[in-house]
Amino acid sequence: MLHIERYPEPVAAKRIGIIVVAYNAASTLAKVLDRIPRDFIPRITQILICDNASEDQTYLVGLGYKQVDGRKLPLEVLRNPKNVGYGGNQKIGYEWAIAHELDIVVLLHADGQYSPEMLPEIVAPLERGDADAVFGSRMMTPGGARKGGMPMYKVIGNKVLSTIENRLAGTDLSEWHSGYRAYSVAALRDVPFQRNSNEYDFDTEIIIQFHEAGKRIMEIPMPTYYGDEISYVNGPRYAKDIVKDVLRYRAHKIGIGKGDTAFASSLYEPKSGADTATGRMLAWLSGLEAGRVLVVGAAARLIAPEIRGMGHDVIAIVDPVPDGPAGSTRPDEPEPDDPGVIVADLDGVLAPGVGDFDAIVAVDAIGRVRDTDAFLARLRDALVPGGRLLTSVPNFAHWYPRARVVTGRWSYDTRGLLDAAQLRFFTGPDAERILKMAGFELRRREVVGLPLDAERSRTLALADGVGVALRPTLFAYQYLFELSRPL
Repeated sequence: MLHIERYPEPVAAKRIGIIVVAYNAASTLAKVLDRIPRDFIPRITQILICDNASEDQTYLVGLGYKQVDGRKLPLEVLRNPKNVGYGGNQKIGYEWAIAHELDIVVLLHADGQYSPEMLPEIVAPLERGDADAVFGSRMMTPGGARKGGMPMYKVIGNKVLSTIENRLAGTDLSEWHSGYRAYSVAALRDVPFQRNSNEYDFDTEIIIQFHEAGKRIMEIPMPTYYGDEISYVNGPRYAKDIVKDVLRYRAHKIGIGKGDTAFASSLYEPKSGADTATGRMLAWLSGLEAGRVLVVGAAARLIAPEIRGMGHDVIAIVDPVPDGPAGSTRPDEPEPDDPGVIVADLDGVLAPGVGDFDAIVAVDAIGRVRDTDAFLARLRDALVPGGRLLTSVPNFAHWYPRARVVTGRWSYDTRGLLDAAQLRFFTGPDAERILKMAGFELRRREVVGLPLDAERSRTLALADGVGVALRPTLFAYQYLFELSRPL
């Protein structure tokens, strides 16, 4: 038999672009370009010098370098007619990379603070497909930042702020503040970086977006160099802006605020832990004998597999997700392949008087229908006599909706207590009254606080827990009810 040796297909070379962001860099720009490794030049598709309306001769230096460069760097020189900010300058560069169909784009500063000699190292993980973004970190090598001339107050500030950002965003980066970065252009297409700040906190917001989108961020150690370059960063303002960015992201993940950087979040995400609404209702359900269970509402598709794992026969009904805030029409989840999951309008999916379910789990469902009374009547009739209804109801009397109303800043959020799918809002006593009027008997009522990650937010979780215990009407995030259909 003829043996044919087969070799893997060769990997196509990546189209690499470099964005040199420049502002008042006439004295350093040429030196930075000179430091680009000679053997790396053939791998570069294009270099864009993006002069941000400098007050010196940066633009002319760039044009002159292009004319006399003996190494033939593939240079393009652009001057913004007005200063668009550090973040705005990056946006121009990334849009340029997308328009030129590049595969990798590197952010390089024209002041020489970041080493052009490391270009091969910073693009290597992207070329291998091991990452979607690679950051050069000055903090990975112990003592390296100080040896490179970084002032002690900046070292401390960098570490403190990075710790805060990691804690709030759920990341584990050694440094959030490096300006030496390489991105997969395909990954950039997947994140709405155009929405970000035009200022220096752009770098923080794009990290949040990559984390939110599940992109892979890798760090590599790099040398630190502090010379006589001028810093245009207002330190206190920068610190305030980046902390505000991660606080807004963290708040959105627990259901407070619009959270523009949390663009990939579902309207509902299951909250882990025994002290969350889904955790407690699943614990209640685990105490019942295996039977037929209907799951409806916000988390139906997400918790149905866990209920099925308890031995129950599960049907899940998922309501179509309406348009989100600001005209967004992104579907919450793809169409399910599970035959036990039905996508249907909750207002009309159950025929009156039909059903033999032993239990119904309704997560935040009664506020998502147009006719609450009719919906509850259908749920009651779908239960066998003595069957249980386990339901959660967001608390409109929580301090957050109250504050939004009092301050005149009322609007729907992407998710949480004021999410776009809510058509009707309830307080706890109001919800209990409506459930009893629908013919259910109350067996148990509990409240839960904000869905904080106690490991990440111990102080906040403790304070919120005290508030829930002392004044549940103001601090309860959701009311939980276990009810039954009378025998």
